[in-house]
Order: sequence, then structure tokens, then C-alpha cells
Amino acid sequence: MDMIIDFPGGSRVDAHFGPFTVHTDQLPDVAAPTPFSLFLASIGTCAGFYVQEFCKKRLISTEGLRIIQHTHAGSNGMIVRISLEIELPPDFPEKYRESVIRAAELCTVKKHLERPPAIEVSTVFAVKELAPA
Repeated sequence: MDMIIDFPGGSRVDAHFGPFTVHTDQLPDVAAPTPFSLFLASIGTCAGFYVQEFCKKRLISTEGLRIIQHTHAGSNGMIVRISLEIELPPDFPEKYRESVIRAAELCTVKKHLERPPAIEVSTVFAVKELAPA
């Protein structure tokens, strides 16, 4: 998937892909989430998608079900662990407790963090478009 990243002003940076635009900001009085907050949110929401699909296939209601995500930082401030607690409603079938964990672990964001891709950064000059004749 290709994305276009641009700079709409201030400390805002936006990502455009397909029909979507994701807005980010870095200021204390932010107008949008920080890029790192979106990264963290992608972990919990990805796991949530797999939990939701697990429940749909078994006709289990997701009412009262939620995921609580905790981040744990090391002494250098870097995140060293992320934990996801799947909070189950009282009527959730006991026989599926371990299976719903396995479903959350199918998250593609989690899998990419376990085997991270190489990230290459380079520069190119923009090509000026010629005016029509």
C-alpha cells in the first residue's frame, strides 16, 4: 500500500491512502492524535477486529466486551511491553476464554512487530510537471 505523507502546517503531518486521510499532530494542544498514539491504537484495534470476528462466527454478542490496552515503559521511556486484557462480560462462554485470546493474537500488527520489516529511508527530487501545450 502506498501512502502520501504531507505537511498541512504547524506540527501536523497527514497520511493519505485510498479514500482516507489520517491526521496527526505533535503539539501539547493537539488537533489530532500523535503518530505514536495511532501506532499504539493500531495494536488494540487490530486485536479487537479478530476478537469481534471470533465472536461473530460463534454468534456471541460483543456487548459488554472490550479490550484494555496497557503500555509499560522501561527506564529510558521506551515501551518495553504492551499488554491487552480482554474484558469479558459475565455471560461469555467459559469454553471460549482461551480461544478468544488466540484470536486476538492473530492480529497482523502484532505479527509485524514480532518480525519487523526493514524500513528504508531515501530522498528523491520531485518531477516538475510540464505545462500543457
